[in-house]
Amino acid sequence: MNFSEVFKQSNQLCRVSPDGNYLATCVQYRLVVRDVNTLQILHLYTCLDQIVHMEWSSDSLFVLCAMYKRGLVQVWSLEQPDWYCKIDEGSIGLVSSRWSPDGRHILNTTEFHLRVTVWSLCTKAVSYIKYPKACQKGIDFSRDGCYMALAERRDCRDYVSVFVCDDWHLLRHFETETQDLAGVEWSPNGCVLAVWDSCLEYKVLLYSLDGRLLSTFSAYEWSLGIKSLAWSPSSQFLAIGSYDEKVRILNHITWKKVTEFDHPATINNTKAVVYKEVERKPVVGSADLSIQQHISMGSTLFNTQSKYEICPLPVQVPVVKPDLDRANPKVGVSSMAFSSDNRYLATKNGGFQVQSVNWHCSGDSLILLGKEQLCLCYMEVGEEDVK
Repeated sequence: MNFSEVFKQSNQLCRVSPDGNYLATCVQYRLVVRDVNTLQILHLYTCLDQIVHMEWSSDSLFVLCAMYKRGLVQVWSLEQPDWYCKIDEGSIGLVSSRWSPDGRHILNTTEFHLRVTVWSLCTKAVSYIKYPKACQKGIDFSRDGCYMALAERRDCRDYVSVFVCDDWHLLRHFETETQDLAGVEWSPNGCVLAVWDSCLEYKVLLYSLDGRLLSTFSAYEWSLGIKSLAWSPSSQFLAIGSYDEKVRILNHITWKKVTEFDHPATINNTKAVVYKEVERKPVVGSADLSIQQHISMGSTLFNTQSKYEICPLPVQVPVVKPDLDRANPKVGVSSMAFSSDNRYLATKNGGFQVQSVNWHCSGDSLILLGKEQLCLCYMEVGEEDVK
């Protein structure tokens, strides 16, 4: 594995386009778009202020840059570099901005979560959605882009509204049985909506598209509860990560627990394979590099290279103990990702130093942002486990 030269960026704003052809980075108030293969600069855009959020449209034709302090959003086009769009929310402010699935509408959430404004790039029409709730994941779109679920807070009660993304009309509106709703997430097939409560209460509710409560799951009481949630690509399994450092898997037939995984500090399973990344930098004049190699490597001579070695078992995973006296300690399973074939589940525990996890589209390669180790769980569920 080779690494390129270091490029400047601000606020960790570095995104690869959905089609995989472009790399966008933000440096203060500038947006830089590069070719992924050559890393040459294709477009350079200048915004009105420092960029704090950046996002690609689903078709990789537009890039959204948000400047929350000034309540501004600027949209740039890759096909027409001279075209751009500016959205000014004015005195009402701006706290978040994102694309709709079609890549032609922008959803802006105003300060104090007073409303969500939907801006159309095609017709310049504006729609307003009231009562959005400030929570962990208050908005989620179905995989096919047809529906949007929005968490709402009215009269000290939690509600969920389902909108049709074509014209943003209200399809369903129902109250949820939560004390303090923390997030909503559609299943990949769009048939089930998962709603979970805040960390103070372990509760997951499964709703149908018409608002019917299908099932409720709670693993324990009187302790910190859910921290993360992830659907399998087939919608057959729902993984729930909690603050007790365990992952519980529910099936889509009975919505009962199929199995659970923990995060041991010592790995001694004979079926497990542990890889460790080893980095090295070529040294000019070293004995292991000939003159021909020096010439052929050219500008990549000083690039860091790495490889993965298999560690002998047992392996002691480096664990960082969280400081429980500080706010938001790193405790519990904070991130999960299924492979595309539903056979593997990657989970990140709070004490392990991995920033995020993601699977390659083929399902056989795991992408990590960070270092150290994480847990890979093998999903082997038979019919007898579902009964």
